[in-house]
Amino acid sequence: MNLMNESIEVFPWNDNFSTGIPLIDEQHKRLIHLINLLACGLAYQSDTAELDRIFSELADYAVYHFKTEEAVWHAHLADDEWEVEHQHSHNRFVTDLLELKSKKENATVNETLKDILSFLTHWLAFHILESDKHMSKVALGLQAGMTLTDAKLQASADMSGSMKVLIETVLSMYDTLSSRTLELIKEVIDRQKAEAKLRLAANAIENTLEAICITDHCANIIDANPAFQQITQQPLDALIGKNLRLLKSGLDDDLVFANIMEKLAEEGHWSGEIKSRSNSGETYTDWLTLSTIKEENGAICNYVGIFSNFSRLSGQWQELQHMANHDALTGLPNRLLLADRMELAMAHAERTGSFLAVCYLDLDNFKPVNDTLGHTAGDLVLREISKRLQSHLRLNDTVSRVGGDEFVILLNDLHKPDDFEELLVRILQEICLPIGIREQNVFVTGSIGVTQFPHDKGEAAMLLAHADSAMYQAKNLGKSRYQLYDITKEN
Repeated sequence: MNLMNESIEVFPWNDNFSTGIPLIDEQHKRLIHLINLLACGLAYQSDTAELDRIFSELADYAVYHFKTEEAVWHAHLADDEWEVEHQHSHNRFVTDLLELKSKKENATVNETLKDILSFLTHWLAFHILESDKHMSKVALGLQAGMTLTDAKLQASADMSGSMKVLIETVLSMYDTLSSRTLELIKEVIDRQKAEAKLRLAANAIENTLEAICITDHCANIIDANPAFQQITQQPLDALIGKNLRLLKSGLDDDLVFANIMEKLAEEGHWSGEIKSRSNSGETYTDWLTLSTIKEENGAICNYVGIFSNFSRLSGQWQELQHMANHDALTGLPNRLLLADRMELAMAHAERTGSFLAVCYLDLDNFKPVNDTLGHTAGDLVLREISKRLQSHLRLNDTVSRVGGDEFVILLNDLHKPDDFEELLVRILQEICLPIGIREQNVFVTGSIGVTQFPHDKGEAAMLLAHADSAMYQAKNLGKSRYQLYDITKEN
């Protein structure tokens, strides 16, 4: 929140504060503005850093004002006892302010600044009305040609009698006004915040896709949002007063409903699947969450029911699962799903006595495509290669994109160690075929490293490392070929 746009006055400027010296009056107005800004920060519960910033600015400006003021008084009252006393009052202000802040270290920032605000309001009102106004009358008298003695006498006369009563009245009023105004403003702001929360909650309930209803303690509906009206195919005025059990067939079973009520009484909430039937007779499944609202004495006064379409939730869950386990660009399994598939494939090979070929594929000449035609073209190449790889695999095989232009292929249920060779030859030939991009043909090739399980014993990560190593051997031997990992050279 920008406090500069807010307007709170615990210390309103009054013409009685005018000293008759424009420079001094303008600086007094600035100090009052900063005090009001600090009050605004307290009322709106600004963070500690913002409140400290305002306080520091106010303290710095007070010191600046004191220097300006002392220069003005020095021009008229050089080395006079009044000038010396005025300087001492400035020094006492700075000392008292710092002590007040340091003594409140165990209090909250708001409590500390509230006390400081009260001190500032009272001190500044007294400083302006009593001290500065007195000094200014002397200065103005000297400017009018009076002697220092006469100017002081005239100033003292002006500040006595009815003026003294006025000053004491204003000081008392401002001391009380600042405290009461701040408390009143905080109450108004708290109420505004509470009302805003209620509006936000009402809007959220009104616009959510979830069907929500509120009932009395007997489960009779007293309010429902548009989504609830839609799934029940009844308007709000028709729903009010109806019992929730009559609208939701899944709650109509006495035993089921009794169990739900018992759970609500014990824990205050219940969640589960229920069957419902629409007006057209269609049966559907909801995920229902019921919660209780209690009076201060603990008695249940309302229930809140939230109905989520189970089919939609299931679809969203499946979508999230797919996103978590598949590459966003190609739709192929990612490293996470590959790890799971590898564990299953290795276990299957051990159980059935078959072979598993772990193939690590890296595209050759892919970087020039990215560099010359851009990443969009590179993405098109990766998607096309993914489709070609999938078209040559069986249902129980896996191809995964593990990053950049790298893929891992798992060939399951091989009866002989070399059963993979013919398939990899076809894959390499398919990769070499041109890919049309922007009315031109792009060519890439592939290098594949292969290791076989259980001939190559080890964990999944080790098998991938061996296949990766063999892939680099294939590149070194001329690319566009496959290379079998030689476990005899492992050491």
